[in-house]
Amino acid sequence: MVSALPPVALPRVLVLNGPNLGRLGVREPEVYGHASMADLESAATTWGKELGLEVDVRQTDAESEIVGWLHEAVDAGAHVVLNPAAFTHYSYALRDAAAQVTTAGLLLVEVHLSNPATRESFRHYSVVAGVATGTVAGFGFDSYRLALSALAAKLDR
Repeated sequence: MVSALPPVALPRVLVLNGPNLGRLGVREPEVYGHASMADLESAATTWGKELGLEVDVRQTDAESEIVGWLHEAVDAGAHVVLNPAAFTHYSYALRDAAAQVTTAGLLLVEVHLSNPATRESFRHYSVVAGVATGTVAGFGFDSYRLALSALAAKLDR
């Protein structure tokens, strides 16, 4: 008699998106593209499955909600792909919550659709970058695919 092994849980990844990203496809399409948040959710979920990851995509305009999701990631042992959007440049609350993710031994990849370094000077500094495992920026939706790929590769090591 052959006993079945219990199913192995896939690594969980929260893909968290900050303010105004719910307006993807409508807001400055020349910068952020024409695809919507629903399109991003579908694409990221598909990429996650292909990489052996369980992906949960979320978006909020509320700083306290995204901080709470980062706390949830720590408590659940979930890795994070984070597009802090405007919070990137000034939210020390978000930075401190992100630091808890990496301090817990989890991976956190900061991601941006555009390249903040090529935009207005106030966008050049990230308070999150110093506590992130890595950053991917400037490749549109592919920034998320690259972030998930990097995360999956790091988990395989």
